[in-house]
Amino acid sequence: MHIHVLGICGTFMGGIALLARAAGHRVTGSDTHTYPPMSDLLARERIVVHEGYDPEQLQPVPDLVIIGNALSRGNPCVEAVLDRQIPYDSGPGWLYREILANRWVLAVAGTHGKTTTTSILTWILQEAGLNPGFLIGGEARNFGVSARLTDSPFFVIEADEYDTAFFDKRSKFVHYHPRTLILNNLEYDHADIFPDLAAIITQFHHLVRTVPGTGILLVNAAASALQQVLDKGCWTPVLRFAGGERDTGDADWQVRLDSADGRRFSVLEQGQLRGRVQWEMAGVFNAENALAALLAARHAGVPLDVGCDALSRFQGVRRRLELRGTVAGVAVYDDFAHHPTAIAATIAALRGRMGDAGRLIAVLEPRSNTMKLGVHQQTLGASLEGADQALVFAPGDIGWDVATALAGKAAVYADMDALLQDLVQSLQAGDQVLVMSNGAFAGIHGRILAGLAHREAEMTGESA
Repeated sequence: MHIHVLGICGTFMGGIALLARAAGHRVTGSDTHTYPPMSDLLARERIVVHEGYDPEQLQPVPDLVIIGNALSRGNPCVEAVLDRQIPYDSGPGWLYREILANRWVLAVAGTHGKTTTTSILTWILQEAGLNPGFLIGGEARNFGVSARLTDSPFFVIEADEYDTAFFDKRSKFVHYHPRTLILNNLEYDHADIFPDLAAIITQFHHLVRTVPGTGILLVNAAASALQQVLDKGCWTPVLRFAGGERDTGDADWQVRLDSADGRRFSVLEQGQLRGRVQWEMAGVFNAENALAALLAARHAGVPLDVGCDALSRFQGVRRRLELRGTVAGVAVYDDFAHHPTAIAATIAALRGRMGDAGRLIAVLEPRSNTMKLGVHQQTLGASLEGADQALVFAPGDIGWDVATALAGKAAVYADMDALLQDLVQSLQAGDQVLVMSNGAFAGIHGRILAGLAHREAEMTGESA
């Protein structure tokens, strides 16, 4: 069967393409404005990607077109599919019917930490010999791909609450029918499709309705909105977890940091030590992610000590505190953070890793649809306070007055070149630059490193 994927360079749809090819289908796709890591991954996997959405790409006619949720009525390819009556489906719909049905699905849902937690859980199951299939909204370094199909009964999936397709406005995750479900946290996000937090809570309630009574819900006890989800109805056993430094309510399991940077932590059940972890990830939020993954793997039969041992070999996820390079003693990191809670947690994680050595300089692109709508303008400034210096790129079309909202909290630039020039000139050995965006950010990471190298070469030439 020839399957053509519209919107193939999104992390989810790219994963769908990889799974479809692994299932034996011929796969092609199309997209616009592609960027790493998915563009690189598809190129490595030799999946042909057509630039743009001209209807000519539908000749010869595919057997099935899978349409990503970023595409709407009016898109030339979408209109051609409908006019020509070409069979079509959504990514989540196809995924359940062709891949997930009759498998033990372990799903990770929540506003923050889904990609990392899904990657950790997949790695634990892999190390335990369970050889899971998976679909992750990013590239897990331990695997080098975002999706994999195996003959294992276990499949791990990042369960996104975003809508399914132009013809199915339910959240993606209601299609997955998990047996093991992690609910990591819940805050207001995706303001382009959800009017308020209550609407998201309703979708999470629909997800909870799909989990069988023989399954399990692993719920962050510190997230009050998740309790509102459960209050709407729950028919599955619940196990609560949280970090020991937070208001954990009635958490059954906790993590206790044994080092300031979070690279060492203990796992506690009702206050009793059950395991110790030493790994390369930083921050209390990642320790919580790990605890959720450990408990989910435990539900699938993996002993806790096996899971704790596996964490020592977990290599992280691309674009999650990923070191992109070091030049002239300045380290440049890339992170996907785009919500104030994630921004603050990422800054705190890097601060814990750095200690008092050097300055932490945050560079942010408020690019998400929710950011562009100004939903977080009252809390964004506070999320940057953990940095020694913050620079924010806000082009004129962002839709709200970023400079006024962040007055005293960050330097705001409408011009990328001006931001780069000021940043590179100010950097000094020992600085740690944390770049945060859910997009490519115009390749700013490489441009910072190139600017530092150029400055270093000029200085060396002058001294010579």
